[in-house]
Amino acid sequence: MRLSREFLNCASSAELRTGRFPSAGGPVPVLIGFGGNEGDTETVCRAAVDALGRLEGFRVEAISWLYRTEPIGYTEQQWFVNGVLLGVTILSPEELLTALLDVEKAFGRVPKIRWGPRPLDLDIIFYGDRSIDSPHLIIPHPRAHERRFVLEPAAELCPEFVHPVLGLSVRELLQDPAVQSQDVRRWKPL
Repeated sequence: MRLSREFLNCASSAELRTGRFPSAGGPVPVLIGFGGNEGDTETVCRAAVDALGRLEGFRVEAISWLYRTEPIGYTEQQWFVNGVLLGVTILSPEELLTALLDVEKAFGRVPKIRWGPRPLDLDIIFYGDRSIDSPHLIIPHPRAHERRFVLEPAAELCPEFVHPVLGLSVRELLQDPAVQSQDVRRWKPL
């Protein structure tokens, strides 16, 4: 089923940008990180965001600029192109993860080297104010608070979105000197 007009109009700007919704169920704000470093990354990112916008039960609210980012972990590879989108969803966290993995696979993602080259990477950064720790899914993303390439674009969209475990806003997390030391360059709008 497609999202109803009521769903499309239900969320206030403050709810979306802080990640705090009434707990009675219904749509949930989410931050999705996207990026890659194989092939035409700008085109792949644009097409992936378009694919996410066509998912039933999911709506893209805002998209950050694209950023050129130095690899972390496995450094013998091309720089990445990264961004973040703010969406709202009625999908469960597990359904959303499955949908993201399907989109990655459609764009040729095959797991190889941890933190290695890839055409597309999609990650659930935040799912409202939920905290989940299961064998297949950890939310918030376990390293999001350490990654400038996540926090910088997220701060464009929702600087007051509060990390549900650490209790700090995206803006506050971005101020960490270790985060600021990472080479991340604002590149162009998507």
